[in-house]
Amino acid sequence: MADQVDTATKEDVARRVANIQECPLYEAKEQVRSVLTALGDLMIEADPERRIELRNFGVFEVKKTKAKPTARNPKTNEPMFVPSRRKTLFRPGKRVEEVLKTPLRELGYEDGDVEAVRSDESWVNVLYQNDTDLYPRG
Repeated sequence: MADQVDTATKEDVARRVANIQECPLYEAKEQVRSVLTALGDLMIEADPERRIELRNFGVFEVKKTKAKPTARNPKTNEPMFVPSRRKTLFRPGKRVEEVLKTPLRELGYEDGDVEAVRSDESWVNVLYQNDTDLYPRG
């Protein structure tokens, strides 16, 4: 069985926001819930496409897919029609993408060692360096 990936939840995001904003956790939870609700509503209201751009973070897009009149059912091999629908897409911003493209060896992982975890979270410092105007503390 494959190892599970560490999952961050809304609670984890709220804790991080509370720490950055130096506010109580209950306030941070409300802020996080409000932002996520607003993003979800903007995607749901897409008619039929929408682009949500969050500078220095990334872009969420709702796009149409094409109908596929000649698709095949893989079990029965029968032709079937797949109607067009909407799908979501996320493209990270330049800074997030830079950090994600950093070789794992530079982050303290050894070749093939995906279990190692950096406790000092140096990638967070790289991501938010020189950004006190965007992420003020206090």
